[in-house]
Order: sequence, then structure tokens, then C-alpha cells
Amino acid sequence: MIPSPRLVVGNWKMHGLREQSTRLARAVAEGAEALPDDVRLVLCPPFTQLASVHGIINAAGPNTLLHLGAQDCHTTSSGPHTGDISADMLSDLGVQYVILGHSERRQAHGETDALIRRKVEAAEAAGLIPIVCIGETMEERLEGRTTTVLATQVEGSLTDNFNGVLAYEPVWAIGSGSVPPIEELERTLSLLHGLLQSRLKMDDIRVPILYGGSVTPAQAPTIFSIGSLGGVLVGSASLEAKSFLRIAESASLRLSAQPLSGPYRS
Repeated sequence: MIPSPRLVVGNWKMHGLREQSTRLARAVAEGAEALPDDVRLVLCPPFTQLASVHGIINAAGPNTLLHLGAQDCHTTSSGPHTGDISADMLSDLGVQYVILGHSERRQAHGETDALIRRKVEAAEAAGLIPIVCIGETMEERLEGRTTTVLATQVEGSLTDNFNGVLAYEPVWAIGSGSVPPIEELERTLSLLHGLLQSRLKMDDIRVPILYGGSVTPAQAPTIFSIGSLGGVLVGSASLEAKSFLRIAESASLRLSAQPLSGPYRS
């Protein structure tokens, strides 16, 4: 089953002061008005820019395709956790999605599958949609351990009744300018569908699977040629409105068969 609408998630990471973030969000909101409703855009700015981006999304009106996401949350709703942000705080601010388990947090902050699962539980309890990232390193890939790594991450990071989004981001592809060959990516997506069925003990899995890792406007049409793909998680290309919106054009089933044109919940 093809998930609909497809998600195009922009992870701004640690980029954007107020003026830059406001300008970018407005440009994306304006460009999104020309997109058909079979795509959904999610902007995930730094914590400091969530309020201003939320205001721009609200101003776009109830029919906007644009939604607000965050880049992380704590495992508890409140408490003595200096510098942390809870899922309840995010929800209170109008956030709808939250990225969890990104490889940069797994590597730089030592986040384990068990910790990520607790964050997923907190996000679900607060009414947020978790976007859980998994992926293998180049070393693991070369050693032939991709299947084992992904199976371990799916088993350990997801809750028993997970109803969010899974994002496959091979660590070796992030920021490299390279994406897996399309045949390899198709095999990995098929593997992940099977792992989800096993993990959630369900035959009809409605969890969208995204691809992330050097997603660009040039790469997007090939990536989206995989019919079962639920969307993409975009890094650096989401920091420029034109490139982000061109990726969204490729995501649209109604536009993907046409030449790219123009600058670009339901």
C-alpha cells in the first residue's frame, strides 16, 4: 500500500537564527500553496525557532500542507532536567511531529535503542507523531551486518503499538552526496516492511517508511520512483526553500510524472 500523503520532512538541525528561519518558513509556506494535497511538509527547526515557525504555519490557514516538527524530546513530561525539552512542552507549542533516534544523537550523545524507545513512549503519550531514525554505518554495511543492525534498532527503538513514522537513514549516506543504488534501497525497504510486521505482529502495516541521507532535488525523482516509499527526511536541502519545494514536487504522485516546474494534514 502506498502511504498517502507522502511526507517531506525538513530537518534544519542546528541552523537558523530568527530572521533566517522566519524567511525560510514563509517561503516554504508560500510555495506549498501550489502543491497538491498528496504531500505533507514538516518543518523541524531548532527549539529556539519553534514558536516563530509555528506562527507562520498558523497564518497559512487550516488547509496548509505545512506542519511543525521538533528534533528531539525528553523521556519524561517534567522534572529536574536542565536544558531538556519534554514532549508535552512541544505539544503545548503546537508541534505535531518529533524526530527521535537520529544517528547524530545516537553517535554524539550516546543514545541507545532503549532510550529512544522511552522517548517514543513519551512522544506518543503527548499526542506527537514520532519519526524514528534507524540506519547502518559504512563499517557495518561493508561487514554485511546491515540486516542485523536494522533488525536490532527496529526491535529496540519502537513501542509495541507503534503508530508513527520510520526513517531509514544509512549513516554513511548522510552529508556524503551519495544515496544507495535504487535496487539496494528497494530491498532495504522490503526488509523494513517485514521487520515492522514481525515487530508489531500485524499483517497490514500502515507505518510510513521514509528515506534520508543526501536527499537533493536531483536525487529525489529516482528515490520517489519506489512506489512504497512513504517520503523523505531532508537535511541540508531543506535549508533552501526552492530545493525543499522541488523535492516536495517529486514526492507528489500527481506531479512526479510531469517535468519539474516552477519554484517549486490535510
